[in-house]
Amino acid sequence: MDIEEAAQGFAAMGSEARVEVVRALVKAGQTGLSVGDIQSRTGMPASTLAHHLRFLSSAGLVEQEKTGRAVINRAVFQRLEALAGYIMKECCAEEIGSHGCHDD
Repeated sequence: MDIEEAAQGFAAMGSEARVEVVRALVKAGQTGLSVGDIQSRTGMPASTLAHHLRFLSSAGLVEQEKTGRAVINRAVFQRLEALAGYIMKECCAEEIGSHGCHDD
């Protein structure tokens, strides 16, 4: 992942509402959630939620699959892990004698 991809991913989660949506999808796992399920968990109006899901989907953080009449939304775990890894890969690199943030 390069800095441009990382910036796009972090920008996509740049609101409390979108973080709330991503957290709900992460909790749901690979099963994902319908738009109605996300609405009931977040309390967002349908039009607002649709806007946030489009934004998250365009950044590659959420995938959407039409199943009959429902649209199932899933977190893209690989992309979320890559974002976390990008920001953490140089954790504590400038501390003298450090071999990372998880030294014990």
